[in-house]
Amino acid sequence: MADPFYITTAIHYPNGRPHIGHAYEMIAADAIARFQRQHGRDVFFQTGTDEHGLKMVKTARDRGIEARELADEMSGYFREMAERLDISCDRFIRTSEPEHYAASQAIWNAMAEAGDLYLDRYEGWYSVRDEAFYEEKELREGEGGVKLSPQGTPVEWTAEETWFFKLSAYQQPLLDFYAANPDFIRPESRRNEILRFVEGGLVDLSVSRTSFDWGVPVPGSPDHVMYVWVDALTNYITGAGYPGDAQRFAKYWPADLHLIGKDIVRFHTVYWPAFLMSAGLPLPKQVFGHGFLLNRGEKMSKSVGNVVDPMQLAELYGVDALRYFLLRDVSFGNDGTFSDEAIVTRANADLSNSFGNLAQRVLAFIAKNCEGHVPEGRAEAADAALLAEVDVACAAFRSAFDDLALSQGVEAWMTGVFACNQYIDAQAPWALRKTDPERMNAVLRTLLRAIRQLATTIVPVIPTSAGKLLIQLPSIDDEDFRIAAPTPIFPRLELQASEDA
Repeated sequence: MADPFYITTAIHYPNGRPHIGHAYEMIAADAIARFQRQHGRDVFFQTGTDEHGLKMVKTARDRGIEARELADEMSGYFREMAERLDISCDRFIRTSEPEHYAASQAIWNAMAEAGDLYLDRYEGWYSVRDEAFYEEKELREGEGGVKLSPQGTPVEWTAEETWFFKLSAYQQPLLDFYAANPDFIRPESRRNEILRFVEGGLVDLSVSRTSFDWGVPVPGSPDHVMYVWVDALTNYITGAGYPGDAQRFAKYWPADLHLIGKDIVRFHTVYWPAFLMSAGLPLPKQVFGHGFLLNRGEKMSKSVGNVVDPMQLAELYGVDALRYFLLRDVSFGNDGTFSDEAIVTRANADLSNSFGNLAQRVLAFIAKNCEGHVPEGRAEAADAALLAEVDVACAAFRSAFDDLALSQGVEAWMTGVFACNQYIDAQAPWALRKTDPERMNAVLRTLLRAIRQLATTIVPVIPTSAGKLLIQLPSIDDEDFRIAAPTPIFPRLELQASEDA
């Protein structure tokens, strides 16, 4: 039986259309999921949309429609993006689904049975944009004396009756858990931030709202809906089968990896594990907080007008070129910057000029000069040396992906491509065709083996392109194989004028 592997993205808040940051997280999670499937794991990959909360209510009101109508429309755009970017998710979850309401109410009841919920009055600072409560000590002053959250979003004073969760009771259990599981929060910089936050003391958390009704109803309190982060986080166990499918839940939970943006690490590494502890449920194995994507070095903002539509980039440059750039040029866990020029430069240098040109030269040469078939030839030490270099490059890719060092993995893979290009230039099969055909055969067979291994390895990053190349690369151990004139897989890109959304 295959070893299960459960990976999730954060579910995306659909009060607006998806942007390149949403695409980046989906693409990274997809590459990891494909990598794990490729190596025999029983992968369950979930993404989706987080549809409740005050932001959705206000956005819908501004448009003169109901919150559910807004959720249906916007969730469709995120599902469309997932399909367009070749995201191989096994489930696209929506928090407005009846199944998710049942899971949210089940974990609420479990926390209530543990004695961790109580009714009181909340007065404090709330950020509508973050859907988050903040303590006075966390705030800073913005222009005109406006109070801002740690994320730089405006906060407003809120006062209403609310259910509270006894988060303060979980300060030491959380610190003990972090100590016993040092890889629970990654990268290290995020772990250090959370340790400082929890060590500074936790206060009980308001977990219901009465000022609007677009959310999961609180069991036994019809005037209350759950604080959006309670039901948003619960999506991860909804997808795993909680509470009704015990067999599925035992198989996939705890999740192997929650992949999220660095701005929501607190919710996933403080609130979420505390909720799970209270409910008596296992905690996820790892939470990885990736960095932000910056547009030419600047944080994207609708007010600045530099928010980029990932669908447009995919249309201009191709899905795989976009995927490759994001996974190759952004050091996973750190902030990264992108531009049209950077995408074109990277795709042309690595995919078109290096790997694509290598494959095209070899396959076209075989189709034209060898009737599509390469018999055994006279092997030399250089052949084994190349295959060893490619083995090392592909092993380094696998090791890096296992450690979530995605850009280092792709960089390692490229060393195998470079080795092949150096080898073909040194061996010059076009010259051997006239002087030593038997040696030429050995060189071509060596190159076919190397290119096939490289193409197979990079499938998680560029699944469509690598898949097309593999179709043109039958196993050379099959004596009946014939290589037809190849179709170019990686055409050179030209810089286009993309428009900021």
